[in-house]
Amino acid sequence: MKKINKQSPLPRYYQLKEIIRDMIENEVLKPGDLVPTERELCKYHEISRMTARKAITELVHEGMLFREQGKGTFVAKPKVKQNVSELIGFTEEMEKRGLRVETKLLNFSIKQATKKLINQLQIESSDRVFEIFRLRVVEGEPYALEKAWIPEKYAKGFSEDELRGNSLYHVLEEKYGLELSHGKQTLEPIILTAYESNLLGVPEDMLGLLFERRAFTNDNTPIEFTKSVYRSDRYKFEITLNRL
Repeated sequence: MKKINKQSPLPRYYQLKEIIRDMIENEVLKPGDLVPTERELCKYHEISRMTARKAITELVHEGMLFREQGKGTFVAKPKVKQNVSELIGFTEEMEKRGLRVETKLLNFSIKQATKKLINQLQIESSDRVFEIFRLRVVEGEPYALEKAWIPEKYAKGFSEDELRGNSLYHVLEEKYGLELSHGKQTLEPIILTAYESNLLGVPEDMLGLLFERRAFTNDNTPIEFTKSVYRSDRYKFEITLNRL
């Protein structure tokens, strides 16, 4: 392991953080490997416990490391990457990557549309919507919480049984003839609530990624509005940029 340069103007915790990052990126440390303890790092680099802890904690927050109570700190698997230039469902995206996906349906109900939903879905105040709340699990690990709303008038008779083991987009297109054409999506960082943290199996007040998306048919009719909360330590997004 490279040593911290005490003559460098860079903070020592930052140097240590970058040394460990380089070891991971060069595969000196691989996913699942145990990282040296804070005590070992302190002794090797001749630094304080606080310095070592700060470096490790920041790498945990970035998703490069993870802690297990009573066992130590380990190198995390690489984050799953999704290209946000495509309108594709979570299940479709993960299966395309050869990953095992499990969906836990937390709630399926029909409710009166709120003012926000009326605006987002361009429906009447008397219209009702299906509300679908799901926990998305990849390779046995919780990754995201997703709440979707579909106008009832576009999918009469839609039931939770149709969702079991199926992609929502697949059901809407194949059974209800709602051909999806494009979508509009926003992204912002949030602090996870206690409830969200518990469902996702992460520490409370951890940083999450909130996506709000509307999906449209060919005639520009919005048929889905979705709010998704992703773990920032397990997920990242790729955007394709084209020079005009």
